[in-house]
Amino acid sequence: MRCWVVRRPGPIAGGPLVAVDRAEPEPGPGEVRLRVSACGVCRTDLHLAEGDLAPHRLETVPGHEIVGVVDALGAGTRRFAVGDRIGVAWLRRTCGACRFCRRGAENLCPDARFTGWDADGGYAEYAVVPEAFAHPLPPGLDDAEAAPLLCAGIVGYRALKRAELPPGGRLGIYGFGASAHVVAQVAIAQGATVHVLTRSPAARELALSLGAASAGPADGEPPEPLDSAVTFAPVGELVPVALRALDAGGTLAIAGIHLSDVPPLHYDTDLFREKQVRSVTANTRADGEEFLRLAAALRLRPSVERRPLSAADRALADLAADRVTGAAVLLPG
Repeated sequence: MRCWVVRRPGPIAGGPLVAVDRAEPEPGPGEVRLRVSACGVCRTDLHLAEGDLAPHRLETVPGHEIVGVVDALGAGTRRFAVGDRIGVAWLRRTCGACRFCRRGAENLCPDARFTGWDADGGYAEYAVVPEAFAHPLPPGLDDAEAAPLLCAGIVGYRALKRAELPPGGRLGIYGFGASAHVVAQVAIAQGATVHVLTRSPAARELALSLGAASAGPADGEPPEPLDSAVTFAPVGELVPVALRALDAGGTLAIAGIHLSDVPPLHYDTDLFREKQVRSVTANTRADGEEFLRLAAALRLRPSVERRPLSAADRALADLAADRVTGAAVLLPG
């Protein structure tokens, strides 16, 4: 099969992603194999390629927003049948026994494993996944539209919950890529007023077309105090900017797996009056199930740019240069 691997992590201009031919993977016990029909391009893939995330294994196939059709079953599998359409997300395995798993916080499991980091992902024609960590997909979305929901959507939804947005509240979104543009649709559908702050003029236009009340530069001020905010841009300098925009009692959720250093915070202007900062770490399977049901009910439609699998390196380069509006999705064949 044709696939892409991260050979030498480094700046995307140096070509860390390399196309190779490999044998089709075989599913082990409890696993299913799927023929990949779409795989979203996530900023985490870029962090892995450029070395912001230290590789966990040599020449890993990135990609963890995978949509495909089951075409082979490993021993002992019962959940899916050949021909089922399923999705594969970031969280791939947990121990199931630690204190975090027992209390429903499996995203914090110290033995967690992740698709496209600890095991090969979806920048390929075939992929393998433990059936317990795959997601049945709701009807009504084509494969390319469904792919970004599996990380950008799920983890963005967890970030929105962590931000504790009150009913009818005022939400600030900093950065407006794949995850943010899905979260904005959810928040607007639930009655929130959404203000988007991003450096990309094209992203601001997309935000306004989706129903955002305002869209301005990333380091600007929203037109009103915010009840909640989520930072999606991996830029630590935006943390104090977002905190200063919060009203008393507001909450900032920091999404994403990598963030540049946060500058010093000033208690009086940034944190006083019971403002709080919360991080977001991956997601649970329950988050995924809940979000995918909600996505179907709200008829969410991610804005996608379809790219051939053969252009995965260019898709990551475009993501790095802010040339992707919405979400880029790779299509084998």
